[in-house]
Amino acid sequence: MAEVVMGRRERKKLQSKHTIMAAAVKKFMVKSVRETSIADIMNEAELGIGTFYNYFESKEALLLCLLEGIVDETRRLAAQRMDENVPAAKALEEIVMLTAEKLDENRFVLPLFLSASEHSAVPRSKQNLGPRLAPAFRSVYSDVVQYGQERREFRRDIPAPVVTELFHSIFQAASFSSLKYTFAENVKLKIELLLSGLEPRE
Repeated sequence: MAEVVMGRRERKKLQSKHTIMAAAVKKFMVKSVRETSIADIMNEAELGIGTFYNYFESKEALLLCLLEGIVDETRRLAAQRMDENVPAAKALEEIVMLTAEKLDENRFVLPLFLSASEHSAVPRSKQNLGPRLAPAFRSVYSDVVQYGQERREFRRDIPAPVVTELFHSIFQAASFSSLKYTFAENVKLKIELLLSGLEPRE
């Protein structure tokens, strides 16, 4: 019986966390992250302000949680496509576009995404994100690049880490672009260029 009660408690806690995150997303879409207070979020969630701190230390911690959700979706898609033996170029394009579309829908996490991507290349001892490390975005892409190289679908003369560094540049360039394309469209055009460069040389 105790296990059933604990299960319900855990489900309630998870629901409260999701409610806070959904409320934050709703408020961030209307106001900027900076202009949205924790009180605004919790009023939207219809929960007490103190409840926020049961789950998050700050708004940045909440944003990191939202960002990690995007990374988890991308990682699941990458694993699924590799398990299905999908051609590496198709798998890579799909995971990049999933990331781009999620960032386009949630532009308020884009600055943190770019910052976290930069931190992922910094030694842990020099990262300054408190007890939480930045999400390992590059590892998802690196896995697919290595998958393509092992299948001889991608060039093997360029180390996978060098290729995966390009992804940060693609997202960064698209985020600052003044062209008429949407963020996702811009990323798509850039990934097509990158994939053509990855084709094996005869």
